[in-house]
Amino acid sequence: MKYFVVGVGGFIGSVLRFWVGTFCASRFGTRIPYGTFFVNITGSFLIGLVYAVIVAKTTLSPNWRYFVPIGIIGGYTTFSAFEYETFMSFERGDVLVAAGNVLLSVVVGFACVWLGVLAGRAIE
Repeated sequence: MKYFVVGVGGFIGSVLRFWVGTFCASRFGTRIPYGTFFVNITGSFLIGLVYAVIVAKTTLSPNWRYFVPIGIIGGYTTFSAFEYETFMSFERGDVLVAAGNVLLSVVVGFACVWLGVLAGRAIE
């Protein structure tokens, strides 16, 4: 059941992400990735809100915990999961782990995108 609710939530979140990105691109253009930025910051806010409300303050079925933060918000933006996991490390007092996660994810992630582009361009 948990895979089903994550899948349904992921579908909703992905469609929502596509809609928000398309809306922002039509309003503001695509030179600056406004849609992605908006999705990332709203997703990060929402996952914090859901953590504070659904996970910490309610006794809802575990299916809701799979459906909303993992399914919908995870489908909406994986950046929110990155931010949440970094926050959890920080909250535990693992400041170096949190900072390392940010630094390595951004720097290594960018390098991997670059390497992927180079590899893709090398394919004939």
